[in-house]
Amino acid sequence: MTTAQQPRQITITTPSEREIRFERVFDAPRDLVWSTFTDPTLISEWWGGGAEVEHMDVRVGGTWKFLGGHMPDGSKFVFEGKYLEVEPPRRIVQTYVNGWMNGMTWTETMEFEELGSQTRFIQTSRFASTEERDTVLPTVEQGANFTYSRLDSVLARLVAHTKES
Repeated sequence: MTTAQQPRQITITTPSEREIRFERVFDAPRDLVWSTFTDPTLISEWWGGGAEVEHMDVRVGGTWKFLGGHMPDGSKFVFEGKYLEVEPPRRIVQTYVNGWMNGMTWTETMEFEELGSQTRFIQTSRFASTEERDTVLPTVEQGANFTYSRLDSVLARLVAHTKES
């Protein structure tokens, strides 16, 4: 939380016709933020309102698959991808197949920049076309702010636990 106790907001830009860039500062050291993106137990606490992690193999060539939300037939949406680059604790590049958007696929680059006791998180999503980017764009701000406010709670708990240890 900021000093005014307002939730931090994400900054969203479109640096090119096929990209969406998210930037957000988290009040936790980079190693802790990295762990929340790579530990399946922690992912399920904050990602997308509580995803079920089916599998997660965080290494180059490894894959990930999360289940969350419900389709009209009662089945869960599937979100999955493959890790293309993994450079702990600095960078992850992965594909992202969005089951909520009929399997639309893009590439995400996530960067974790150390700022002392904080971490700047930058995610750039690159789409196959401007039309695909523009399909996703209207929904990203609300979803990202909701998801990252949940992540703030997880990080606050982890930071407090670290200080107690």
